[in-house]
Order: sequence, then C-alpha cells, then structure tokens
Amino acid sequence: MARAFRWLIPHPLLTLILAVVWILLQNQVSAGMVVFGIILGVLIPWGTSIWWPGTPQGVRIGKMLTYSVIVLWDIVVANIQVAWIVLTVPNAKLRPAWIVVPLTLKQPEAITMLAGTITLTPGTVSADLSDEGHSLLVHVLHTDNPDAVRDEINERYQRRLLEIFT
Repeated sequence: MARAFRWLIPHPLLTLILAVVWILLQNQVSAGMVVFGIILGVLIPWGTSIWWPGTPQGVRIGKMLTYSVIVLWDIVVANIQVAWIVLTVPNAKLRPAWIVVPLTLKQPEAITMLAGTITLTPGTVSADLSDEGHSLLVHVLHTDNPDAVRDEINERYQRRLLEIFT
C-alpha cells in the first residue's frame, strides 16, 4: 500500500506545500482552488521525480534549524554592511575579490546549501564549482582580507554543514 502511494505521491510534504501555496497565491479559498491545488501538488512532484536525487541520509534537523537562524542573521547584517559600503565607499576605493574556498563537504546537497548560503548573503556570490567538486569560487564585493573571508565561510558555514550532513 505504502509503495503504491509513494508512486502516486512521491513527495507528500511537497504536495501539501504546493497545494497550500497555490491556494495562497489565488487569494481565495474555494473548493475548486483546493482541488486544483491538490492536483498541482500531485502532478508537479510526480512529473519531476525522475530528476530528484535520493534523500540525503543522516541530516540533523536541530542543527539545520540553528544553521538557518545563523544564515538569516547574517543576511540581515550583510544587508546593512552592503548598504553602508554603497553609501560611503566610492567606487574607486572598492576592493572586490575572487576567493577560492576549498571544500571539505562531499554531499551535493551540502555543497548546494553552502553555495546558496553564500549567494543569499548580500555582498557575496558563489560563481563556480570546480570540476572535481573540491573548491568553490566566490566573488566578494569589498574586502581588505580575502583570506579572512575564506576562513569565515569555512568556520561559519562549511563547518556547520559538515555537522548537519553526517
């Protein structure tokens, strides 16, 4: 029974989230919107499930919540820092840098989370992943010390992601 159910709805939580988001986007709750939301919630995961990798094993949800709070805080702080840089530092005095961040992460989901975290944080962008997956190329808007930025990425994010994905 459960196997047949998984074939029809490969990602039940995603199905529920898609249905709820559809209803919220329509800004009205009606029987038709609920039914159509459920249909979308079933069809989208079912139609894309062949491209989904396996679920990562050993993810620590508690540490993931802590990581999420840290990332949200860093986004707020970085927004203020970037606004300050834009308002006070003349373009001629900006010191952008390309930084190579060596990766100790091995799982694709963990590397994706690190790259996404870096890109979500204003002032930094993940630009490329090496062919072997051993390093990440990051662009920084303004820094006096590229090595310190690399070390902060390793300590603040990569170390925590290693703890989450073990």
